[in-house]
Amino acid sequence: MELHDVWFVLIAVLWTGYFFLEGFDFGVGILTKLLARDRLEKRVLINTIGPVWDGNEVWLLTAGGATFAAFPEWYATLFSGFYLPLLIILVCLIVRGVAFEYRAKRPEENWQRNWETAIFWTSLFPAFLWGVAFGNIVRGVKIDRNFEYVGNFWDLLNPYALLGGLVTLTLFTFHGAVFTALKTVGDIRERARRLATVVGLATAVVALIFLLWTQVESGDGKSLVALIVAVAALVAALVANQAGREGWSFALSGVTIVAAVAMLFLSLFPNVMPSSLNENWSLTVTNASSSPYTLKIMTWCAAIATPIVLLYQGWTYWVFRKRIGTQHIAEAAH
Repeated sequence: MELHDVWFVLIAVLWTGYFFLEGFDFGVGILTKLLARDRLEKRVLINTIGPVWDGNEVWLLTAGGATFAAFPEWYATLFSGFYLPLLIILVCLIVRGVAFEYRAKRPEENWQRNWETAIFWTSLFPAFLWGVAFGNIVRGVKIDRNFEYVGNFWDLLNPYALLGGLVTLTLFTFHGAVFTALKTVGDIRERARRLATVVGLATAVVALIFLLWTQVESGDGKSLVALIVAVAALVAALVANQAGREGWSFALSGVTIVAAVAMLFLSLFPNVMPSSLNENWSLTVTNASSSPYTLKIMTWCAAIATPIVLLYQGWTYWVFRKRIGTQHIAEAAH
């Protein structure tokens, strides 16, 4: 296997890790409107992801940086062609981070409510737009012979990509609901389980349509295996949720995300960004990659740094592993 193939796999792993981790905290942010009955319960939801949300975003930074260094042509075409949706995502992530940090800085109810509203919308928009972006990457966009995007914003809003956005939105919400059930106690835990069932069923319908569409358009035997794993894991997650096995349900919803993202990258390879104008103008792992020397240096750096990051993030999740409820909020306890 060539180094550019290795880095394609590594970038796929980074995006998978990002969607697995950031997926549930996007979902929890969305649930602050759908599940929480009052501001006390909103605080419980926010506290479940408070210690980890910023660490989850490290995966996005690493995936973007790795794409820039390993496949500069891919990075250039992607970020120029998808400029507006990626800018919206970036603004949402900035505002979302500020909202988490600033909402408790002042005691006024309006102040805190406004930041909580910001958390909801800045979780919902990225959850949808990431699906739209990856749907377009897999489907192919208007790339000319110079590897430049020549379409416009409205070309990105095609039925396949919009369905992809709906899949990520519902899947992340389901992932967040089972995470909430896993991390909370009392009535909010039970309601999270019931909501997870409803959202999970909706997710199963749209995800099956989207994945079958992908398989028919660009799939092969390997992507078919990933499709089967994704669907089976989602069904198993719903069964585990109904049985009250939140840990299994969360793990299986994570497997669903991993398998679905794997299917998209398997359908994409050896392209990194297909051209819908002419397949010979597509960006591939060969014509979009950096030099072998650059990839070699990157491989050594990744081999040293990645285990340290994984150990640190794993330790964070271990420290904050306990369940919480409204009784653990300071004002409620006194």
